[in-house]
Amino acid sequence: MIPGPVIPLTWLYVPGDRPEVVAKALTAGADVVVVDLEDAVAADRKVYAREATADLLTEDHPVPVHVRVNAPDGPWAEADLRTLAGLPGLSGLRLPKVASREQIVHVASHTTLATGSTPPLYALLETALGVERAHAIATAHPALRGIGLGEADLRADLGVRGDSGLDWSRSRIVVAARAAGLPAPPQSVHPDIRDLDGLAATCAHGRALGFLGRAAIHPRQLPVIERAYLPTGEEIEHAERIVKAAAAQEGAQALPDGTFIDAAVIKAAQATLALTRRR
Repeated sequence: MIPGPVIPLTWLYVPGDRPEVVAKALTAGADVVVVDLEDAVAADRKVYAREATADLLTEDHPVPVHVRVNAPDGPWAEADLRTLAGLPGLSGLRLPKVASREQIVHVASHTTLATGSTPPLYALLETALGVERAHAIATAHPALRGIGLGEADLRADLGVRGDSGLDWSRSRIVVAARAAGLPAPPQSVHPDIRDLDGLAATCAHGRALGFLGRAAIHPRQLPVIERAYLPTGEEIEHAERIVKAAAAQEGAQALPDGTFIDAAVIKAAQATLALTRRR
């Protein structure tokens, strides 16, 4: 198998006003480090966080670095975009509390005018209105490379207490992303960094819903997420049998174990094997 680009499974959030924590995060083993200028940073430290992040992004890093800027309709967003969008070390901008396609278009236009190009954009849907408009947001602009849920804010907006109350919204985001031709979204964070069993269980549930990977808020969560989302040995063997059989004989067929093979089954098997390139 020819090695390909690593499919990201772990997205580690770190506060932008803690440069020493950001430095540790870059060596923690995450696929993507997300420097957070929004929820993790108090109002009186927003400017410092932006400046520290700008210093970080003056050069490339071995790990892709995304920045979650402040909410597009807030007082800090324009300065965040103006300061960070053209920096060489920036791999993506994560936009919180997106509720309309117009917000994506505005950010894309703003960054293009400021820098001559638009960095990859990722929209976080954190309200009932954002979820309702998920597909319109997902197709808003070519620079948009992914969407995801912000479950803490969404839970508050919906008044949901039990975790299962978010499943419709989760499925909605997965379907909207795939319908728009975007990658399967990563899950929102598991807020209890000590509850690794709970993290593993909810990752399994998220995987069943169609998510791929998960955001993390502590390095100890990373291996749990990766294990949950990587295919098992049995899944790999099954996928290999399907791909091998498809290569030997075109058209629909059945394996000796009864598995029916068609184009959709082959595509799923190929996606499983693509994840094995991480090993």
